[in-house]
Amino acid sequence: MNWITNYVRPRINSLFSRREVPENLWTKCPECGTMLFHRELSDNLNVCTNCDHHLAISPRGRFAALFDGGVFVEVKVPEPVADPLGFRDQKKYPDRMKAAQKSTAEKEAMLVAEGEIGRTPIVAAAQDFSFMGGSMGMYVGNAIIAAAERAVKLKRPLVLFSAAGGARMQEGILSLMQMPRTTVAVQMLKEARLPYIVVLTHPTTGGVTASYAMLGDIQISEPNALICFAGPRVIEQTIREKLPEGFQRAEYLLEHGMLDRVTHRKKLREELVSILRMLGGLPAPVAGDLPAPGTIAPPTAAGGEPEAQATTP
Repeated sequence: MNWITNYVRPRINSLFSRREVPENLWTKCPECGTMLFHRELSDNLNVCTNCDHHLAISPRGRFAALFDGGVFVEVKVPEPVADPLGFRDQKKYPDRMKAAQKSTAEKEAMLVAEGEIGRTPIVAAAQDFSFMGGSMGMYVGNAIIAAAERAVKLKRPLVLFSAAGGARMQEGILSLMQMPRTTVAVQMLKEARLPYIVVLTHPTTGGVTASYAMLGDIQISEPNALICFAGPRVIEQTIREKLPEGFQRAEYLLEHGMLDRVTHRKKLREELVSILRMLGGLPAPVAGDLPAPGTIAPPTAAGGEPEAQATTP
């Protein structure tokens, strides 16, 4: 061994060796297989730039694009009992919760917030499918009730984005009880004569579809979203027949009268603003994105000095 072997060769190898690339810089489109750069995908609201397939988007990412200036205030949700059944399969339920919280950086499968879209105050709730499949547990039930109560208190519409694999098996019957609980919450909005708009995203299935996800005054869906109670494979195995093309997809449901609109994610905000202002008897919305509430320059007095200091909530 000499200095060429010990020093020169490793030095040359380090200069020409392939650099490691972080795995989260690229995302493969599940529909067309195109590799999408993470910044380009994020700027396009997690919609494939090649085939227009709608990939999953987190509730925070959705709210950042939905609310004026990306500004919103979270609504507090009451905490349920952590592990009411002491459930355990391959892992303990608390361990699964900790893993989901670590991977998503969220407390639970639903986020509730309030803010303005197109200068229209609303309360919004969104499910996170990456958190245990967006499953409906006691926390999700509490979140919808908290959202409905906040909407009634502030006299604002409620916009809900659904994305779930159904009820949470680790909470058993307590999870199924969220179906009537959330139905009562929706009834609170109807009695207060407040709009309840549901945006169904891929996938919305099981007990979520059988309760609050299909009770909206207006039912909108993102393109090609799977919306059903039992999935197509289960139905095919049960009836032993081939299902129609596109069965249980958003476009099929729109054609058969179960949805009001199928709207591209990039046009969804504009459509929601138009619907909300129409239902509220408000003037036509201002075109384009708006700054966050409180960031507009305050009116000036006669002497040119601002009358009040604008603040951001």
